Amino acid sequence: MQSLSKIWKQWLAENGSRLLLFARSWGKTREDAEDLVQEAVLKMWHYQQAENRGGGPPDLPLMFSTIRFAGLMLHRTESRRRKREESIVFLNDFEDVWLDPVLEEDEEAVLMREAVQNLSDKLREVVVMKTWGGLTFAQISEALGISPNTAASRYRYALEQLSQSMQKVKEVRFG
Repeated sequence: MQSLSKIWKQWLAENGSRLLLFARSWGKTREDAEDLVQEAVLKMWHYQQAENRGGGPPDLPLMFSTIRFAGLMLHRTESRRRKREESIVFLNDFEDVWLDPVLEEDEEAVLMREAVQNLSDKLREVVVMKTWGGLTFAQISEALGISPNTAASRYRYALEQLSQSMQKVKEVRFG
């Protein structure tokens, strides 16, 4: 009797091109299609090992169905990622309103935007996550891979810098 690895290799040699061709309809690139086939083969290998199924290769319809499911999950993931990216407010795009829209024409709001943009990246991301994202320092620390104390310190330093920037503006405006 042949070993299971030889049986799987032979089965993949016979059916791999068909599976890849089907996966191409779900993936945008050849690499996406290869990833879908690999994911499906791995799932089927684990599935066939469980519950006394013999461990051999699955029926082709089940394999095509698994590739289809993996393709649907890929599209769902990409769609969700695209929606998240589109919903992000980019500070550098003046057309995006990240302050109160009523204040958007207000000179102080414009000055505050410029002050926030002039912060270092590390400080700016904490300010945006805390102030406009509504995250806690624990959530910020998890998102950035830093300690909560570091997140709080960066926020405090950013507020100090913003306060100094606005104080300079007031001194210039009001003497």
